[in-house]
Amino acid sequence: MNKKLYNRKMDEKIRINKYLSEAGMCSRREADRMIEEGRITVNGEKAVSGQKVLPEDEICIDHVPVHKNEKKVLLLFNKPRGIVCSTKQQRQEITVTDYLKYPLRVYPVGRLDKESQGLLLLTNEGDLVNKIMRAGNYHEKEYFVIVNKPLDKDFIRRMSRGVPILDTVTRPCKVEQTGECSFRIILTQGLNRQIRRMCQYLGYEVQKLKRIRIMNLTLDGIREGEYREITPQEWEELNHLLASSSSETVRKTGGHNGNSSNHENERAGAQAGRGGKGVLSAGHRNHKQQRVRSDVRRTSGVGERNRNRSGKQSHHQRRV
Repeated sequence: MNKKLYNRKMDEKIRINKYLSEAGMCSRREADRMIEEGRITVNGEKAVSGQKVLPEDEICIDHVPVHKNEKKVLLLFNKPRGIVCSTKQQRQEITVTDYLKYPLRVYPVGRLDKESQGLLLLTNEGDLVNKIMRAGNYHEKEYFVIVNKPLDKDFIRRMSRGVPILDTVTRPCKVEQTGECSFRIILTQGLNRQIRRMCQYLGYEVQKLKRIRIMNLTLDGIREGEYREITPQEWEELNHLLASSSSETVRKTGGHNGNSSNHENERAGAQAGRGGKGVLSAGHRNHKQQRVRSDVRRTSGVGERNRNRSGKQSHHQRRV
């Protein structure tokens, strides 16, 4: 039986669900469920909810030890349509982990629904997942979308101001029309199938949806169905953007209270298209949302280059 790998050094006791999340085994909620089911042991004894563990403790899931491994992994994957963002196979679907067959256990950072495509991050760092995906941290995710009929100014205005879905109003966002039936949108939250639901509310149907950027990370140079590891420069930029991010606190995410104009990390990613690198120079970090909007227009070249590489006109997107 393969040994499971833990990737983070610990100097003090932490809750066992956090330990397993950071080990890339599962989410904290899934860990709590497995504890209740009696599938997790600590030093040969069944774990209990809320239990804290030390680095030297022997922790097992279904009798398989969780071992330390210092290698920290973050993959950038250009997900094709038809791949499911799950580590567990359901029915006859192809999961992202089965598709990649990466030698270490990794799991998706957020989701892209089965019919969407584009940038998907995979990691074995539990805290990294939380810092990137928590809506309260206001990190940007950028998408290219094609709908079933021509757009008008009213659609762009209403999409950018917020749309009532899922018992809330979506956070104000940046939207730019790129063609008769296409637009680019930058979100700082990730409600379930958010873009599809927003378009449906306004009388449009999404035909293609592709995520092209998460914070400073883009699809540049990654062909559909392929992946690569994050570069040292990208790690440095990402860590800077995550420096003030929380993996614990969830702030209010819906409605106009979600206006993100004063949040550094939302502003930061808007320059990702410049040079295709997603790099934000220090001199731009204090600009307000007006600058972001102008930068959004400059990012349009990124999606065009990606489409030219693949020979396709557009792309699908995630669970938004």
